[in-house]
Amino acid sequence: MVREKSADGVIAAVADPRRRLWGRGAWLHPCLQCLALALKRRAIGRALPGVVDCSSVQSHIRALGSAEVVVGEQ
Repeated sequence: MVREKSADGVIAAVADPRRRLWGRGAWLHPCLQCLALALKRRAIGRALPGVVDCSSVQSHIRALGSAEVVVGEQ
């Protein structure tokens, strides 16, 4: 994930699975438990200073989790 500033000035953490976005990045296991722990420990804010929104990362991890369930059922 990397931090990105939106048009309205909000700094957010954005998922970068291909590792191609510009800027300093931070790595996180792609599971909701690790995201919850990182939020609880405020690790994302320390790794990416100024980040106030992690909803993009959370939705990306949820999408990965649902894709794994579909693949696992087949």
